[in-house]
Amino acid sequence: MSGVGHHFPSFALTGVVSNDVANAFQSFTHESFPGKWQVLFFWPKDFTFVCPTEIAAFGKLEKEFRARDAQLLGASIDSEYVHLAWRREKEELRNLPFPMLADVKRELAGALGILDPEAGVAQRATFIVDPQGVIRFVYVTDLNVGRNPEEVLRVLDALQTDELCPCNWNKGEQTLKAA
Repeated sequence: MSGVGHHFPSFALTGVVSNDVANAFQSFTHESFPGKWQVLFFWPKDFTFVCPTEIAAFGKLEKEFRARDAQLLGASIDSEYVHLAWRREKEELRNLPFPMLADVKRELAGALGILDPEAGVAQRATFIVDPQGVIRFVYVTDLNVGRNPEEVLRVLDALQTDELCPCNWNKGEQTLKAA
């Protein structure tokens, strides 16, 4: 699995950005957000139970991520058409403020090493990538356990200080000073 300190792999994927079929699809690459932090999170499958709770929770925090110059990107191995259908059907996904990327060929999930060998889907993985394309944080949970988007935001805050941050540190608190 790609880990902290590795460069995030190159990718070119279609993302769903709207519920209007005429404007729903847009191409994204690893170069689509120059100079920005990227927070890319994978979920196993569309039309499931845990996944929409996480996706909606990230959506509610999107303004917080954007305020930190970070672009949220969600992805699964489902197609852009399945993403669109799910957005249209599921109330809490209708107005998502970030792209839902379609990794149908499993190229990005495969390059990251997060394909679940038993289920054949992407694991529930989150990556924080700095503006230079370096992975600075990886968070993977069991397929049955949702993650905490507020924790991802807290870690982004800590990484952006470029200082030593103690356990449970939150934005605005003192960082550690090396003697």
